[in-house]
Amino acid sequence: MKVAEIKELNKEELLKKIQTALQELDELKFKHSLNQLENPLMIRNLRKEIARMNTIFTEKPISDQDKAEK
Repeated sequence: MKVAEIKELNKEELLKKIQTALQELDELKFKHSLNQLENPLMIRNLRKEIARMNTIFTEKPISDQDKAEK
């Protein structure tokens, strides 16, 4: 997911994306521990994507109404 696409999401949607990505990361780690993961770099890429989403999540204002008022 591109940074521009992440920035377009509101806080609730972004939080849902983060939660699903964390669940997917857990599944990838489990598969990796059982040697069933074809590409271990997927774990690193997903961790970086989660970090990007968390960064943008903290940068967003508390509510989207704050953005509308300004």
